[in-house]
Parts: sequence; C-alpha cells; structure tokens
Amino acid sequence: MRRVVITGMGAVTPIGNSVAELWESVQAGKCGIAPITHYDASARKVTLAAELKDFHPENVVDKRELRRIDPFITYALYAAHEAVEDAAFDLEKLDKMRCGVIVSSGIGGLQSIQEEDLHCIDKGYDRCSPYFVPKSISNMAAGRIAIDYGFHGMCSCVVTACAGGTNAIGEAFRYIRDGYGDLMLCGGTEAAINPLGVGGFTTLTALSTNKDPLRASIPFDKERNGFVIGEGAGILVLEEYEHAKARGAKIYCEVVGYGANCDAYHITAPMPDGSMAAYCMKQAMDDAKISPEAVDYINAHGTSTPMNDKSETKAIRMAFGEAADHVMISSTKSMMGHLLGAAGAVEGIITALSVQNDFVPATIGYQVPDPECDLDIVPNEGRHTKVRYAMSNSLGFGGHNATVVFKKMEED
Repeated sequence: MRRVVITGMGAVTPIGNSVAELWESVQAGKCGIAPITHYDASARKVTLAAELKDFHPENVVDKRELRRIDPFITYALYAAHEAVEDAAFDLEKLDKMRCGVIVSSGIGGLQSIQEEDLHCIDKGYDRCSPYFVPKSISNMAAGRIAIDYGFHGMCSCVVTACAGGTNAIGEAFRYIRDGYGDLMLCGGTEAAINPLGVGGFTTLTALSTNKDPLRASIPFDKERNGFVIGEGAGILVLEEYEHAKARGAKIYCEVVGYGANCDAYHITAPMPDGSMAAYCMKQAMDDAKISPEAVDYINAHGTSTPMNDKSETKAIRMAFGEAADHVMISSTKSMMGHLLGAAGAVEGIITALSVQNDFVPATIGYQVPDPECDLDIVPNEGRHTKVRYAMSNSLGFGGHNATVVFKKMEED
C-alpha cells in the first residue's frame, strides 16, 4: 500500500489563528474559554464559549466575498490558505485530477439559517437572500476550497457530528493510500456559537453551565458537567509519500491507520461499556499494523461530559488492555472547548505536532480525580517525551466513532 504523509497544515482556533499560534498555546496550556461575545448571553443558562479572538478573515478572504458566505466557510477558506502555503506545492505542476478535498462540518451555516429565517419572518420568504442556500449547506466549505484551488478529484463533506473532522482525515488517507489520488486537503470547520446553536445544546443538557472559564471544560475531572462549545477550522494536506518526496516537501509525520464504526445505540449518548469505541481503536491499530504497546499518546475525544469521559475510559482500557496503564492520554478540549465537526481536524493537527515534536499536551484545569476515569491524563502540565505513534479519537452524536493513527516520519 502507498504511504501517506502530512505536508501542510492550517488552523484557526480559540487559542490561535495559525498552526504556530495554536501549537504555542497548546504547549503553554492556554485556556481559550471566555464569556460569549457573539451575542448577549448574560441572561442565558450558558454564558461561556471558546470563540475565535482577533480574527481578521479579510487578510485572506475578499471583504465583498465575506458577505456572501457563512462563517463556517470563512474559517475553512482561511485554514486552507495557510495549509496550502505551508505545503508549498506549485499548483501549476499538480495533476489536479488527482487532487481532492474532504472537509467536514457537523452543522454547516447555522448562523445564516438563523439570521435568514428571522429576516424572512419579518420581510416574507420571497425576500430570502439568493445566497442563503449556498451559505448554509454543509458541503460548501469543501466545494469552495476545491473551486479556489481547481482540484477536480473527489470533493466531499463528511457529516458525522463530532467525529467528522477525524473521518475526513481518515477518508482522505484511504483515498490516497488506495491509489485514487496523490494529494488531498482534508479537515473540518464549524461556526455554531449563536443563540440557536447554543440554545439547542443547552436544552439537550450537553453544555457546561459553569461560570468559571477555568472550570467549565474539565475532561476526566469528577466535577465535569458538560462541554464548552467552540468554533474554528483545521485543514491538513495529505500527500502520497513518493509524490511529496519528489518535490522536496517538508513532512510533519505519517498517517498509518484509520478506524471507523458506529455504536448503533442512542442518538446522543455513547455506548456505556465503550465496546464499539474500543473496536474502532483496535481497527485503527490493526490498520497501522501495531500493537497497543506501540502507542505513546492518545488525544482523547474527552468532551468533559459525565457520560463520554467515563465510557471513553472504558473503551481505552478495553482496546489497550494492560497497556492502558502506560499510554499517555489528554484532552485538548480542556483548552479550546469542543469544535464539533472541526474538533477532530484541529486535534489531528495537534496530535501530528505531538509526534513531530515529542511533546504531549496537558489536560488543563484538572483538580478532582474521578476513579471512573483512572488513566494517565497528563494533568495540567505537558510532557517532553518520545512520541513515535499517537492516536486521535473522535466520537459523535448518532454513535459515530473515528480514530486515526499517526507515526513519526522515518525515511526508507
């Protein structure tokens, strides 16, 4: 099978508007959670979110165009621009029939949906904006990226809720490995911090109602009571190894395994015993042809909800056996909240950088141990340590599970 490597990355997140800023914040254990500013949330049950900060999309996207696209598309275009610049390929020399795009979004243009509905209630539905549909449909981030770079290969949008970003990386990996393409832009994007999005998750009792930014997203902590919604995008350039080597590309690490399955249990709750998430991790390790003992680090889904963290702990113990006592695990959602369909993409970037730089991020804000989450969660302070293989987990509403395995780059 063909080898697949990462040659470019781009990100816009609550803790940094570039990959360099993101990684610096991750190493420092920075918290990007703060009071909501996108709308007046003072009288709402949930007042905190992980919003972008000092974000100026007009540096990349034309100001006139910004009025015609939803923020989730803007975030994706911004991150894709950085990823393409980072990969430093010559567009004119690429076979664009063998270049494609897979970008996830869990919800799509929710802000445009809410704004346009309120406008039409007031003005009438025949006064709906002609840009409404292309602003709101979830596939348009992928479509717009393909249009910008002229990529004619597969262009798709994975919609598997919070597993989408990881599914996008995994599907792009398989597409290249199995010979269908040579280069893929993949990842996820989300912009759902608005009254409707936050309200929906609030009534679902999925969000933390804590008013303290440092105690709101606390994965694996016994006092956790829900996740903190975030926004942003992460885009990776995946490339066939010989293709990358021939052009002298910089290589971050190798993608070597992918697993995907479904709990088929409940619309929002994970399977309590974690068995299907465990099987997903086993699939990814089998695909990578490695044993559990080979994995040094897991970037956990770790949402900070009571059910997820407990069932994910069980899943890791089931998948890893005795090795679960030795593998390092952390949730970077403790720093930047839950980016929904973009979570797996940004966490994939962080995991790839962990492999490249031999650094394991911390689970920040951890104070109260939970005996039902009895793993080495790297509490509060990151670790400089050898990382040869690392895994990134994502689990989504609907029972979707996805796992990707990264490997330190080794020459032939």
